[in-house]
Amino acid sequence: MALVLTAGTTGAAPPARGAGAPPRSVTAVPAAVVPAAVVPAAVVPAAVVPATAVPATVVPAAPGSATPLSGYAVQSTAKVADTAETVSSPGYPATGWYPAGPRSTVLAALLAAGVHPDPFHSTQQERIPAADFSVPWWYRSDFTVADTTARTHLDFSGVISAADVFVNGRRIATASSVAGAYTRHEFDVTALIRPGTNTVAFRIQPNNPRKHLTMGWLDWLQPPPDENMGIVRDVTVRRAGPVALRDAHVVPALAMPSMATADLTVKARLRNDSDATVTTTLSGTVGQVKGTGHGRYADADAAFAHSVTLAPRETRTVAFSPAEHPALRLKSPRVWWPAHMGGQPMYELALTATTHAAGTTHAAGTGTGTATPSDTARQTFGIRDVRAPLNADGARQYEVNGRPLLVKGAGWSPDEFLRWDPTYAEDRLKYALDLGLNTLRLEGHIEPDEFFDLADRYGILTLPGWECCTKWEGEFNRDGAGERWTAADHSTARASMAAEAARLRNHPGVISFLIGSDAAPTEEIERGYLDALKAADWNAPVIPAAADTASPITGRSGMKMTGPYDWVPPGYWYDKREGGASGFNSETSAGPDIPTLDTLRRMMTPAELETLWKDPTAVQYHRSPSATFDTLELYDTALTARYGAPAGLEDYVRKAQLAQYENVRAQFEAYSRNAKDPSDPSTGVIYWMFNSGWTSLHWQLVDRFLDQGGAYFGAKKANEPLHVQYGYDDHSVTVVNSRPAPASGLTARVTLFAPDGTQKYDRTVTGLSVAGGGASSTALTLPGSVPGLPTTYLARLLLTDAAGREVSRNVYWLSTEEDVLDRERGDWFHTPTTSYADLRGLDSMARTALTATASTTADGASGTSTTTVTLRHAGTGGTPALLTDVHLVRASGEPVLPVRWNDNQVSLWPGESATLTATYRTADLRGSAPRLRVSGWNTPTVTVPAA
Repeated sequence: MALVLTAGTTGAAPPARGAGAPPRSVTAVPAAVVPAAVVPAAVVPAAVVPATAVPATVVPAAPGSATPLSGYAVQSTAKVADTAETVSSPGYPATGWYPAGPRSTVLAALLAAGVHPDPFHSTQQERIPAADFSVPWWYRSDFTVADTTARTHLDFSGVISAADVFVNGRRIATASSVAGAYTRHEFDVTALIRPGTNTVAFRIQPNNPRKHLTMGWLDWLQPPPDENMGIVRDVTVRRAGPVALRDAHVVPALAMPSMATADLTVKARLRNDSDATVTTTLSGTVGQVKGTGHGRYADADAAFAHSVTLAPRETRTVAFSPAEHPALRLKSPRVWWPAHMGGQPMYELALTATTHAAGTTHAAGTGTGTATPSDTARQTFGIRDVRAPLNADGARQYEVNGRPLLVKGAGWSPDEFLRWDPTYAEDRLKYALDLGLNTLRLEGHIEPDEFFDLADRYGILTLPGWECCTKWEGEFNRDGAGERWTAADHSTARASMAAEAARLRNHPGVISFLIGSDAAPTEEIERGYLDALKAADWNAPVIPAAADTASPITGRSGMKMTGPYDWVPPGYWYDKREGGASGFNSETSAGPDIPTLDTLRRMMTPAELETLWKDPTAVQYHRSPSATFDTLELYDTALTARYGAPAGLEDYVRKAQLAQYENVRAQFEAYSRNAKDPSDPSTGVIYWMFNSGWTSLHWQLVDRFLDQGGAYFGAKKANEPLHVQYGYDDHSVTVVNSRPAPASGLTARVTLFAPDGTQKYDRTVTGLSVAGGGASSTALTLPGSVPGLPTTYLARLLLTDAAGREVSRNVYWLSTEEDVLDRERGDWFHTPTTSYADLRGLDSMARTALTATASTTADGASGTSTTTVTLRHAGTGGTPALLTDVHLVRASGEPVLPVRWNDNQVSLWPGESATLTATYRTADLRGSAPRLRVSGWNTPTVTVPAA
């Protein structure tokens, strides 16, 4: 995002990084320098019991085993007087150190230990002293080995920002070589390993994203005081025989457009780690994975083998091609599709490197002498074809398996403290699908492997890339922070690209890598990235930037980053300029998103909540550290002008949900309607953002606690598969069909009402047809004026199928006085509004009650429950119940989260009813009977039993 890092970010430059004496770095990225001088190895007992609460990790001897360290003891170097050799030796009494998980920043460990107050509440994060993280911290972990005959390697990435690394009292790498959050390193530590307890220790350097190629938070949220220093990916102990098997992967080539065959090229690297010549056979199979996740494959579709002789310390890449191994040309392959377009089948590659005793004879795969497994590898992959050419208007148009795709996505945020929770991640991914999104963009903060496994399973596309405005763009982003690059930075950047390309290349959901964000890299930097991607057999498009710019080699980005990032009216999205619905908008939204009252009360004090609704100019800690976004003034001014001044906190939140529903809905609807336009069509939109890693007041469709408000249900409504919608620009009523198949025999009805329910206009159009794949068809255009229509009015749009069943319902609150934009005074984050739509007439709507009846069924096998509620508007007057929300709650009144509704925030007229279903984990009721809290714009809040 285009913003200079502001005051409020923390982290000093790390101290000077001295030289060290690591053992041979076998695949360190970048390669570790091995100086002549060495640090003497400490004399350590063979087996001692560590004096730490973190249990030692048991490492098996089986060739091919890869065992992540189970956790660490951590402590500030300011509190440790002992030498590095002593600290990193088995038996060191880590008394008073803090336990940390296998992936943990320093602050995450301290929060888990209860050292600091809840940083998600109020301004308590400010009470955490940043000075504590201006010095290095120790990470120390023990592991046990019974058999030392196998070779042992230490394999890791995710160090923020850099580290000196020690094993059993011996420094094996320096912070000058282990630098950068994404670089991957492997060290052969066989000579240091003893039977019994062994110790690995990292001396982690402080992080500063303006100075290091790591991760930062820009203007998303208040940055963590430790700037995420720590180890956020697994550190793995790998065991093998004399030959190590690395870089196993498959390069699929799907025959297009028929998809009748797929050529699979299998590649792997064999490395002889011994001082003797070794003959090895590399054998493997490619098979189809059962189900949607990792697992054993049903049938081996292809088997292959090849023997090679490796000289001492030789490394060789072995490739199996379809030309040499016809079984690798699959007929009728199972093709991976994005969600809602097809299935998500996966394949698995399994490889084994087997060594043979000296002097024996053998054929490929059939050794006649003594054969011993030396190493193994497994890799899942999907078969799909992704292209992203520039269309006639210069916009990036993604095509998956030959089908053009309107990217409907949002920006993904990890937890602020980079804590990985697989259940929490899966819940959010399911929410993305529930909203009808097909893509998530990861600007930096590229998540661990499990995230991409989940995305593949659910058919969610991902757009990973480097972040803006930090050291990543310090060399070429004139408006961003960050320092000029050194030669070491260029090396780290290339190594980061190589590591991430190798990690992500076989995930079918990854459809691009963005090597720039707000700016495109220089030729030198771009060449480094492209060389690394090519070497990794990257087979997805490479995008030079998320902004409308070009790089020297790759060319135009085909994307735009014109904003807005703060409030604009719903009609803004329909004009094909700036952030409006044309081309590919890589990050955009109307900015603030006020959470539900339940969430607000969890994140702010009563005094802060009072200020929230009373003072638009107040600095809001839970918005942004940026002076551009630290108040809600633009948003609150528009809210008051359009809906009327809030009468209190509840009224403020009530109006905010209405405003956020209409704005988010309009953004997605505009891009959907314009996707098939013959001129300047929309090709993609990334809502900024999908979620926040913190308790936030802006940039989120779903809040930290997974509660759902107007923004959530506005997006869900806009992205329903067969949808009727209103155009703010031309008053058209359009049917958009995102389903693959065409739809016909449809009937669209549009009725306009005064707020009291008096009907002012009604028209029905029958016999409508619309093609599939995102096509749209205009049903009618509303007249420029309607007699008797008040300033504020309601529009109800109904779409029914040939059998008369309602397939889409959409209700708008509109004004004869439209919002007027001052386009000439617009800037990078918003466009001023000179006059506002008058929606204050909604406040005159009479209170009208709904009846709600509910029941719940539990599925013991899946651990889920489903609550069904029927809402009925039995009122005798004409006033509708506008935007009625149903919340599933416990007896205490707390929301049950996460929950997935088939529909919610519905509007009903007298005589109408709606049946809604909520699905959730039974355990999240926490022993309570389910209840439903029903509320709405003009509906009294009631709570009804749902057991």
